[in-house]
Formats: sequence, C-alpha cells, structure tokens
Amino acid sequence: MSISLFGRSLLTLLDFSPEEIQYLLELSKKVKNEAKNNNVFRRFEGKTLALLFEKRSTRTRCAFETAFGEEGGHPVFLSTTDIQLGAKESLEDTARVLGRMFSAIQYRGFKQETAEILAEYSQVPVYNGLTDLYHPTQALADFLTLEENFGNVKGLKLVYAGDGRNNVARSLMVISAKLGTHFTVITPDELNPDEVLLKKIAPLAEKTGAVITITSDINAVKDADAVYTDVWISMGEEDKRDERIRLLSPYQVNQKMMDKTGKSGSIFLHCLPAVKGEEVTADVIDGPQSKAWDQAENRKHTIKAVMLATLTKC
Repeated sequence: MSISLFGRSLLTLLDFSPEEIQYLLELSKKVKNEAKNNNVFRRFEGKTLALLFEKRSTRTRCAFETAFGEEGGHPVFLSTTDIQLGAKESLEDTARVLGRMFSAIQYRGFKQETAEILAEYSQVPVYNGLTDLYHPTQALADFLTLEENFGNVKGLKLVYAGDGRNNVARSLMVISAKLGTHFTVITPDELNPDEVLLKKIAPLAEKTGAVITITSDINAVKDADAVYTDVWISMGEEDKRDERIRLLSPYQVNQKMMDKTGKSGSIFLHCLPAVKGEEVTADVIDGPQSKAWDQAENRKHTIKAVMLATLTKC
C-alpha cells in the first residue's frame, strides 16, 4: 500500500493509522542510516520552518533546528517575547500570517487547542512539539528506540511508572494501542489517565491486541521489556512539587524495580530531562540498561522523517 502524508499536520498520533505510524518509523530508520553514512541532502532547500516555543526545550528545539537546517531549510525560532501569540493579535490571525510566510510550523507550549488552531488557520503542516495533552514526536522516538532493541514492537510489554496523566504517558498509550504493544501505567490512583482518553484507546487496542493496564501496583513491572519514566513535576505544575513527590516517591525507577522485571534484557527509557534521585536513580539512567541517550538522538531522526513525509513527496 502506497502511503502519502504530504501536507499533513502531526498534532496527535490518534490522527494516524498504524500503517502511517509504521511508515514514519521506517523513514526514521532510513534518515538515521543516511546520517550515519554522512550522506548529505538538500531536501528542504527553499523551505522555511517557524518554531513557536511557549515552553523551554533542549531536545525538541535542537532536533527541529538541526534536522531542518542540515537539509537546506531555514528554521526561525520564535518565543512568546518575539511575536504576538494570542496577545495583541488573535491566535487565528497569527496563524494566517505565519501560514503565508512559512512552509510549516512547530508549536511547543501548553494548550492542545493552540496547536489545532494553528493547523486550521495557517493551512500549512503544524507539528506538535509538546502540549499539555500530547507529545507525539517523543513517542515516535521512543518506539524507534524500542524497534532498534527488540525488532517488532507488537506484543512487547512497555511499563510506564510515574504521573499517568502527563503528555508522555498519554502519547505512549496511544502509540502502543495503535501498534499492538502491551502498555502498563503504574501510578497512584490520584494520577490515573483520564477516562476520555481510555475510552478512545479501547477500540484501537482491541483491534491490534494491545493490552492497556492501569494500576498502582509496582509489581506490575514483572515481565516488562522496557521500563519508562518521566519527571514528577511537569512544566507549569511547579507549585505541586511537594504533593507530587509524596505521591510518586514509591514509584521511583531504581535498580530494585528494574530487577523486578525478571528479564535480563529489559531496558530503561526516559524522555529527558531527568531529575536523578527523584523519578530515577543515577545508577539506572547512567547504567547499562539505559537507552535514554539513544532516545534523545532519535528525536532528531523521527522529527526529520515527519517533516520529510509532510513537506516533500518522498
């Protein structure tokens, strides 16, 4: 089956079929191999990319800028202090202007609705670099890392320990359901994923055979092929720090938890940045089971693949 994503936005992986997601992962492998072999192309020459950032970033900004610039494109970084983003000018009007001047837009910020409005009114591809609800480019990098370590992800057991409501946990749930990966969220009851998302996920998981489990029992890590965590305090929730630490301390990923998988080949994943000593201990993230640095590199390759698929007829 021929797949074309030309002109599409990436707002959430809910909008993409399993075949389209797999296509992006295969294209990611191709561009990663090109980089490894020092193959240089100019596939974005003459194209421009607006990088809108309400939230700070290391991996997302660097991945988009280097992936676009190395292909001959011109990325332009724009923070909320640089442009009107729903301040003196409506968000719809800003989107219309940016759509006239740029080939595509990346948005990293708070509201998922902002990314959706940008896509609707700009009429150019918009890439969600992170919102409070979803982090699709991270999930693609995560699953590229899983495929590099295990091959086919169907039937793998991926366990996420931490805040079950956050954008990473939600996006991992979506892509797991789409690709048939068994996904377990280990989280306190107070931080369970919302029911609306779970209802959306259920028919997707049923179709692929993925088993989605929500539990507060850390023993559910047994048989995990990969154990994943994220920071306990998300951007914008700094005032909840004490509460989060109280709730999530029992769910720290340490060597004891890694050993509970019962699998010597289990790997550790983290989207970064990490607060060593909180959600993960240093011996785990810096140890031999950690693939966090491969994940970080894979952000660039998967992001380049998304832009190639949506901006060129590759």
